[in-house]
Amino acid sequence: MSSYIPADPTIAEFSAYVRLERGQSPRTSEEYARDIEAFGEFLEPGHPKTAAFLKLGGATTSDVRRFVMELMGPRRYTAVSVRRKLAALRSYFALQKREGRRSDNPAADVPPPKAAKRLPQVMSEGEVATLLRTRVSGKTDFQRLRDAAIMELLYASGIRRAELVGINLSDVDLDRRIMRVIGKGNKQRTVFMNQAAADAIRAYLGVRPRTPDEALFLSRRKTRLSHRQAWVVFRDFARLSGLTRHVTPHVMRHSFATHLLENGADIMTIKELLGHESLSTTQIYTNVSLEHMRRGYEQAHPRDRTNER
Repeated sequence: MSSYIPADPTIAEFSAYVRLERGQSPRTSEEYARDIEAFGEFLEPGHPKTAAFLKLGGATTSDVRRFVMELMGPRRYTAVSVRRKLAALRSYFALQKREGRRSDNPAADVPPPKAAKRLPQVMSEGEVATLLRTRVSGKTDFQRLRDAAIMELLYASGIRRAELVGINLSDVDLDRRIMRVIGKGNKQRTVFMNQAAADAIRAYLGVRPRTPDEALFLSRRKTRLSHRQAWVVFRDFARLSGLTRHVTPHVMRHSFATHLLENGADIMTIKELLGHESLSTTQIYTNVSLEHMRRGYEQAHPRDRTNER
């Protein structure tokens, strides 16, 4: 859990509100708090990191609009990132209004930038197999088996990286090949794993150090693997795999969902396994699957590859 505490008391209160009342993860509450700090620094350039922001309480809708325009400038943030920062501002000022510190919410009427609707990136089944076959040299047996288990589990279950590092030993039932994870909004769900992942986890548990930490995946210091450390594990596999495309743990999640759909799983099952609130979020994988089929069709059909038309 993060030990980050904002210097501004209203932001610290907001961070606690996001974590405790809204049930978000420590990482999300920290990101939201840093978004508010960024707005404070925009209002007060050169502001010391150890002091409260004097101008936050008097921020106007015009200030929020200028902030959004600044974020959307050249070489700055994507529309998706700006939308998140604006959502953080809305929540922060809604809390200030609820606590009676101001009578309005200056971020409420600022329209979010439109995010381009793009299909998620997906690896082919062959690319995933290549990634999982990759071996990273210079590792101890503990690290090698842990990392192999991490990679197998990401593809077997489609879980997010934050969910992966939050798994405890008691959450995993290898005999039944099921696992309990805590997703967004602190919501619990059950996911499945394949035999390859179960075997990889068993092999890792055979060398996992004894420690009071309940985490399934440990760092070299025998403490819970961090979000960043899990990213480094995946990055090393991707870098050494020989794959030319840029892949991430979330691309693995997209690949999991798309491959299940293409191999006969129904969309409602995939929705539950991914932990989506809305079916419409999951249905994007139908479009991805159709795109895959279209490419296969165009590559396979002989008519357009001949000149006899």
